[in-house]
Amino acid sequence: MIRGKKVGLRARHEVDVPVLHAAFHDDVAGRTRTGSGPWQPISAGSPHSPFAVTEPSEQMAPFSVVDLASQTLAGTALLWGVDTHNRSAHLGLSLLPAYRGRGLGSDTVHALCEYGFAVRGLHRLQVETLADNAAMIAAAESTGFTVEGTLRRTAWVYGAFMDVVVLGLLAEEWSGSGAAEG
Repeated sequence: MIRGKKVGLRARHEVDVPVLHAAFHDDVAGRTRTGSGPWQPISAGSPHSPFAVTEPSEQMAPFSVVDLASQTLAGTALLWGVDTHNRSAHLGLSLLPAYRGRGLGSDTVHALCEYGFAVRGLHRLQVETLADNAAMIAAAESTGFTVEGTLRRTAWVYGAFMDVVVLGLLAEEWSGSGAAEG
């Protein structure tokens, strides 16, 4: 397990799948905000569920987020689009509603950076999030990410195009303490 101050990142367990699927996939409007393609009806038991337990992959590292204080499932996080040649990856997370607003997002981003930089030896991590996702932008910035730009009206979200903010963090900017060195 990769441990932060408040969360741990561990392998996805089969018992996590129905909880994550119900919270994040079955909410059609919510899923269109986090997924890169159109929502499709998929059952929690399907191997095509975005939360299904899968074999390890060089291109993606999915985690379950655990609240260390209660040892309960708090959400999901992942590194995706891992490019071993350029040593880069994207990161994302979703917290269950009961765990939002408690600083777990920033700690999850920090733990993902620890995994990406210290464990995987990556050079760059990137976040793409909807421009109105203030919580994710704040979590990334508090961990040292820099806003690199806005992709105007690039995401189709439940009937409308929305802007996407791109944030980046380089290994040499990462201090391992949760903030970039200045």
